Amino acid sequence: MEPMTSGGADAVRLRRRTTAGIKESLRELSVQLALLNHQVGAQVSMRDVDFSCLDLINRHGPLSPTELARRAGLHPATLTGVVDRLQRAGWITRDRDPEAADRRAVTLRAQRGRAGELFELYSVMNSSMDMVCSTYADSELELLADFLRRTTDAGQSATNLLARN
Repeated sequence: MEPMTSGGADAVRLRRRTTAGIKESLRELSVQLALLNHQVGAQVSMRDVDFSCLDLINRHGPLSPTELARRAGLHPATLTGVVDRLQRAGWITRDRDPEAADRRAVTLRAQRGRAGELFELYSVMNSSMDMVCSTYADSELELLADFLRRTTDAGQSATNLLARN
């Protein structure tokens, strides 16, 4: 007869190994997505930081330059160069914010007509993800979506804490 703690200890070890494997997989995913984004950015002659800022504007915009700098974790002076490059390349516009108290205030907006270029470059990855997702039941997809949302929130919290220091 095995001691009761043995099963418990085995379960704890298995959980630690599984959790470590998940963390390692997330690190590898992060690297692969960064490499994919780098390749997509290179196809449209865009620096990695510019590409990240454009993605933030596409997903959360329109944004003020201050809000974009905060979300991207960039110094405002650095952001000015990024915004200038994105505007010159026709990816974004700077629009005056008529509701702002400061008449110099601007809002950054993505040029919707350019989004198709990026969607095309991501089409292989999107097709692959559709195939991966098709192998899961709806309840499993809901669990995975919840895990990814919570992981994203944890990453954002960690980033915010580091940015304050």
